[in-house]
Amino acid sequence: MDNTDTNPGGTVLVTAVTDWLMQQALGHSSMEDIFDGCCQRLDAAGLPISRAMITFRTLHPLYSSTIMFWRRGENVRSARTRHEDAFSSEEFTSSPIHRLLSTSTPFLRRRLTGDTALLDFDVLEELRDQGITDYLAYKVAFTSEMQTDSYDNGIIGSWATSRSGGFTDRELVWLMRVQSRLAVTCKMQIQEGVTQNLLDAYLGPNASDRVLGGQIKRGDGERIEAVIWYSDMRDSTAWGDRLDTDTYLALINSYFECAAGAVIANHGEVLRFIGDGVLAIFPVRDSGSAGAARKAMAAVTDAQARLQALNLSRARDNLEAIDFGIGLHVGELTFGNIGVAERLEFSVVGPAANEVARLENMTKSLGTSVLASEDFAALVNIDWHDYGSHNLRGVGGAMQVLSPPDPA
Repeated sequence: MDNTDTNPGGTVLVTAVTDWLMQQALGHSSMEDIFDGCCQRLDAAGLPISRAMITFRTLHPLYSSTIMFWRRGENVRSARTRHEDAFSSEEFTSSPIHRLLSTSTPFLRRRLTGDTALLDFDVLEELRDQGITDYLAYKVAFTSEMQTDSYDNGIIGSWATSRSGGFTDRELVWLMRVQSRLAVTCKMQIQEGVTQNLLDAYLGPNASDRVLGGQIKRGDGERIEAVIWYSDMRDSTAWGDRLDTDTYLALINSYFECAAGAVIANHGEVLRFIGDGVLAIFPVRDSGSAGAARKAMAAVTDAQARLQALNLSRARDNLEAIDFGIGLHVGELTFGNIGVAERLEFSVVGPAANEVARLENMTKSLGTSVLASEDFAALVNIDWHDYGSHNLRGVGGAMQVLSPPDPA
């Protein structure tokens, strides 16, 4: 039997919470702030919430879903689940959440103490031991229905209380009302987050911010000064001829983890994957010319260390080593939208972009892994090896080219 309603004026207070949620749907608050604000306001309205959870799918190259936990008196904790771990762990398959997804039931309630207690999931015993007395799990679809074993189009959450006697019937009605408004707000923010994730993944964070900021017309852009990186995998055509498609793609991605991964880890921005080539920049405006060049050299060292580790791993599997060349340059570029109106790309163009690709190509004939222009080398005080002046294919005039010392 439910305990006596101790909050007869709660309807007005809960309405204030739902109104606040609708206001958040029109703003740009983070999901953590929205969830925390909702729980805090429900607690202040007199609903005896001790613990709450919400989880939702997100379209991201690495992560399948996000889960957030709230406890009274604590900050919201959030974690992301990688694609390979989604829907497969024993913890998930034996959870109330899995039960909700496997049935058409929109909610699941369990009392954890008293004569009517039902502890049919391991997590409920854990919650009971933490002092929880009543547990309500729910799902809210963004469309007409939520697919079984998935929640691509909705949210799943739970409310729990440690009050003796659990939730009252009126409180359950209030919570269900709130969670439907919470779902509306979440839908707006999740879609905005998905847009940001996809643009970051396919354009890079700088370009994605520009596109979201309104630079979407062909010709939108600006002139920038940047350190420019271009790397290319050695003998990629021969590798492609010898390997099956899956093995070749895995090899290419391993190379990208070395080259592009090092650029990103050292605060550069990858602009394009041109076959197995990587075009990236380290904008001068962020840290000055010398600072951008130092970041690029740190990325070179990082990439070489990653390559060494990769080749050691391949040697253990009796596989051939791979290699790649890197060209480094500095110059002015046009950074913006290029292409046709129906298909645009946010990238850089200009003579300096062509020159850095030619520098990388010359690493093969000079037998070195890294070549830099004289302008770049002047920004980094190391013992450069001077290869003299060379004519670069398609580039007017000769260019002084140098390479850094071999890695220790």
